[in-house]
Amino acid sequence: MGISADAGRQVLTEVDHNRQKKVAVINDYSSFGRCSLAASVPILAAMRIQCCAVPTAVFTNHTGFKNFSYADMTDRMDAYIADWQATGLSFSAIASGYLASERQIGYVRRFIENFSSDLHRHLQPPPLTFVDPVMGDYGKLYPSFRREVAEGLRALVLIADYLAPNLTEACVLADRSYDPEMSEKEIGELAASLATPRTKGLVITGVPREGYLVNYVYTPNAPLETIATAKIGPDRSGTGDVFASVILGGLVNGKPLAEAVRAAVTFVSHAVARAEAMQIPTTDGLPFEEILNELW
Repeated sequence: MGISADAGRQVLTEVDHNRQKKVAVINDYSSFGRCSLAASVPILAAMRIQCCAVPTAVFTNHTGFKNFSYADMTDRMDAYIADWQATGLSFSAIASGYLASERQIGYVRRFIENFSSDLHRHLQPPPLTFVDPVMGDYGKLYPSFRREVAEGLRALVLIADYLAPNLTEACVLADRSYDPEMSEKEIGELAASLATPRTKGLVITGVPREGYLVNYVYTPNAPLETIATAKIGPDRSGTGDVFASVILGGLVNGKPLAEAVRAAVTFVSHAVARAEAMQIPTTDGLPFEEILNELW
């Protein structure tokens, strides 16, 4: 007995949905400034991964500029779960970045729960979960971030396979005082305090140390690993988003966390050097378009 053309198209569609590695990234989108989703989409594409973006807000340009406008997308976000489940999508990974409210954090939890269930993952392994808990840097929270939201982010830590906080964010999540001179031993203890039974690894990113930026890679039941690179020029908007995107892509492509971090360090260093050579303003982010071929 044959199969109808319509049924055949439906089967083919379901297969095609799940053939390529896909990552759902829940973050804001800035049309100018090369940060958040505007960095994740092309970087993951260069790593042969389809980035399915869930915008939490849409900005004309990021908040590092004097003038910006934005639209809050919170009320529209649940439609992504409903429509993508109806379409039969499943994901290799689910990642979150900047979240502006408790409602958005609750949405991330619902998204992970829905797309990790047997019904919606087509008997595939559950997606790995990656949380970049964007809150602040250098011991201070970003002006737009409310400390109450940190409580919700602590709840996300419980369902994250991988975490990528900077030192400020790690201290907030662990509810301990920020100390820029924290020793390697203390940073290792801080990382361990954030680990849960689910944690596969975490990296405390970009800690300044005598002209270098040091990344501390923690894996349960293994020694703390340090990966350093020389600091080039001033801080640039979106650098953390580029860094996290390359790590995420590496993990999805099967690299161990430390190897993914090394790849991210190399890529970001080259992008920063290119930005300096091209005299790109720090607010304009990294010109990663110039070197995306390094990720192929």
